[in-house]
Amino acid sequence: MLEGPELDIEEVANGLDVIARVEAGGVDLVIVDLQIGSMGGMAICMELRHRESYGAAEPVSVLMLLDRRPDVFLARRSGAEGFLVKPLDPQRVRSAVRALLRGEEYEDESLRPATVRVGSPDAR
Repeated sequence: MLEGPELDIEEVANGLDVIARVEAGGVDLVIVDLQIGSMGGMAICMELRHRESYGAAEPVSVLMLLDRRPDVFLARRSGAEGFLVKPLDPQRVRSAVRALLRGEEYEDESLRPATVRVGSPDAR
């Protein structure tokens, strides 16, 4: 979904490797799944924020991939700058990545409730 000449993408095997890679420097964005291996996305994000707080790691934006709507609370609580709820589609992933790389936050638009006007056919 993200491959292209303007991005260098690296994959790491587990949460501890994410932390080590960020501490090594040169990382602009971390994309983590909430449910991964021995250290899930929430724990990774919280550990990054902790290490940033005392200067062990440079600040880096985190995009968290969530399994369901209630997980949004976990993404916000952990300090992630952005989140997407599965199923993922390329357009939403690219939009989120672009926003985070610009220094903005990103909240999955698919989570916003629909606006229904009184008297409209949808209000039944």
